[in-house]
Amino acid sequence: MVMQTNPSHAATEDTAAARYEVIRQFLRHILVAQRVPKGLVLLEGPLAQLFGTSRVPVRRALSLLHEEGLITRFEGRGFIVAQPDEEVEPLRLALTRELFGLDEQQPLVDTRTSGEKVLENLQVVLSTAMVFGCYSVNEQKAAQYYNVSRSVIRESLMRLRDKGLVEKEPYSQWLTGPLTAREIADHFEIRASLEPAALCKAGPHLPSAWLASMLQKTQGYKGRQLTAAELELLEEDLHIRCLEPAGNKLMMQILRQHQSPFIITRIFYDLLAIPVETATLEEHALVYDMLLKGNWALAAACLKDHLERAQSRTLQRLKVLSVLPVPELPDFMEAN
Repeated sequence: MVMQTNPSHAATEDTAAARYEVIRQFLRHILVAQRVPKGLVLLEGPLAQLFGTSRVPVRRALSLLHEEGLITRFEGRGFIVAQPDEEVEPLRLALTRELFGLDEQQPLVDTRTSGEKVLENLQVVLSTAMVFGCYSVNEQKAAQYYNVSRSVIRESLMRLRDKGLVEKEPYSQWLTGPLTAREIADHFEIRASLEPAALCKAGPHLPSAWLASMLQKTQGYKGRQLTAAELELLEEDLHIRCLEPAGNKLMMQILRQHQSPFIITRIFYDLLAIPVETATLEEHALVYDMLLKGNWALAAACLKDHLERAQSRTLQRLKVLSVLPVPELPDFMEAN
């Protein structure tokens, strides 16, 4: 079983590629595959907005595509999808994701820094490893794996320590795991003590439109196999974002350090590739419904009940994961 992580050098390769080159490659693929109609007018402004960049890299990308003969100039502004000297009527359409055959979630240009990519990937690696045992992180090997400096690795590990995913004593190695049933119970005890009270305080400050959208999204997940990102958002929406208006920054910091139960859930669904349990979604939906009705006390009671049930489900998932083979981990993760 191989854990799905980013290629070891993707972070630095993507960062090294100039943004205009990423845009050029994307548009070139679209043009060569003839996925847009002949005569389509390509304008810097709309493309820059679509890619989330300034006009400069878009201008450079279009210029290179023009030099390659994939697009050409015409009497109007911008470029037109046509061969040089080809007579085509300009087709002015909105340059949208739909036009380029992309869904709303698919990124066009990855604008993260190499450090951000390393941090995200390390979080996946550590959270997976801690479920299957105790591991130490070899900083030097990690730096070679991601092709970054050790300082980048160290900074990422320090940020992940704040999330409770790794720990380090002075003059010792970074350690993660093992995540035990006792720790899971402790995490849920902390959350059950803090979250309901915070929800009562935050409830009056939560916008009804946002709550309605969360309820609709939660109900729409029934019967679906969710991605890791969707699962993470599902939990964060209820257990973090709903509580932030309470205004207690210290409490939110504590809650963010006790995310281990969510790690179990993510890995469980990721490895088994099954739809999320209906009971979980119904419990989330009930909390949102009570919040929409303005019944803060009942919403808090529903949240506490959900946490109690979630603890039982999480412990059962931990048992299931304990009999599965350990996923293949990067060589910088050394079993203790």
